[in-house]
Amino acid sequence: MSERKVLNKYYPPDFDPSKIPKLKLPKDRQYVVRLMAPFNMRCKTCGEYIYKGKKFNARKETVQNETYMGLPIFRFYIKCTRCLAEITFKTDPENTDYAMEHGATRNFQAEKLIEEEEKRIQQEREEEELNNPMKVLENRTKDSKLEMEVLENLQELKELNQRQALVDFEGMIDQYREMEKREREREKEEDEREMKEMLDRALVKRLRESDSDSETEEESSSKQSNKSSSDKPTDILTADKPTEAEGVSWRGEVDGRGVSGRWVVKEH
Repeated sequence: MSERKVLNKYYPPDFDPSKIPKLKLPKDRQYVVRLMAPFNMRCKTCGEYIYKGKKFNARKETVQNETYMGLPIFRFYIKCTRCLAEITFKTDPENTDYAMEHGATRNFQAEKLIEEEEKRIQQEREEEELNNPMKVLENRTKDSKLEMEVLENLQELKELNQRQALVDFEGMIDQYREMEKREREREKEEDEREMKEMLDRALVKRLRESDSDSETEEESSSKQSNKSSSDKPTDILTADKPTEAEGVSWRGEVDGRGVSGRWVVKEH
């Protein structure tokens, strides 16, 4: 147990490292590695989508007779998650990316296509300028014109920024707050005026109703008083009494029980 952490090993005096047999392995040997899909792809066999970041147990090998500035290029073999078809892609150190090789198509590579198109246009331009001196002059004229336009736009942006820098934002905010305050006061005054008008209308209506009620009460009381003054308490006794003109007269008698009377019909 004491030798478990020893860093320096013992080498005998007659140790010869050249006598150690070397392990000969093929150059195109494959290793099993764990990796994630470097880009979104779609299987050509079944159409399954394989998204970037999906993990695979892949086989890795070194591409023979293909390097970039002395850097080796590696190829990876994976299997589709649905149909188990083989998909291969390899490293692309020139573009610091991966290149699809077989079994699937790469998705969402618009940026890469644009870069490739720009490189192709630049290469064609250089080839044209190499064989045509007038083309060089024309391209330089276009470049200078484009540069002048860019400078003018930049100058306009600078002037616009300076113009905005001179704006007093604090003053604008204070002015806006003052305007809001005046607006609130105006709305408050309008509300108070409307409320006052409503109260006045309600008061006038109530006064009119009270006046009409008092008038009706006076009319009814006057009618009652007129009726009461015209009627007498004894009218009830003579209301249905026949007159002497009709040949009927009243005859009263006094006895011990009081006064009694009767109607007497006259004979003609």
